[in-house]
Amino acid sequence: MESPQERRIGPAAGPLVRPYALTGGRTRPQGIRLDLVTVLIATGAVSDEQARMSRHQRRLLELCRTPHTLADLTAEMNLPLGVVQVLLADLHRQGLVEEHREAPLAARPDPLLLKRVLDDLRAL
Repeated sequence: MESPQERRIGPAAGPLVRPYALTGGRTRPQGIRLDLVTVLIATGAVSDEQARMSRHQRRLLELCRTPHTLADLTAEMNLPLGVVQVLLADLHRQGLVEEHREAPLAARPDPLLLKRVLDDLRAL
């Protein structure tokens, strides 16, 4: 038989750890400004503080082994945006992740190709 406390804890009750506890009460990232389309990637550096990282920070660092936007990371972590921003700011301050605001030139489509596609679409 379930105890009264076991019956109260479930998906509808929400997370057992409140978001402010994950960030030490901080609500804004410090030292970095992140928007939803900022691409983040792990630097591969090693920090003395890695041993004290939370499981959420370790997971973010693992995800950032490949480039991800802040929006993707927030969805993957299933945490509020502000919490992910604060955790990523901590990782950035330790030199473990870096941000890229624009796609590299090689990743951008050729303007002539875009014009041809647009012309072909108009011709339909």
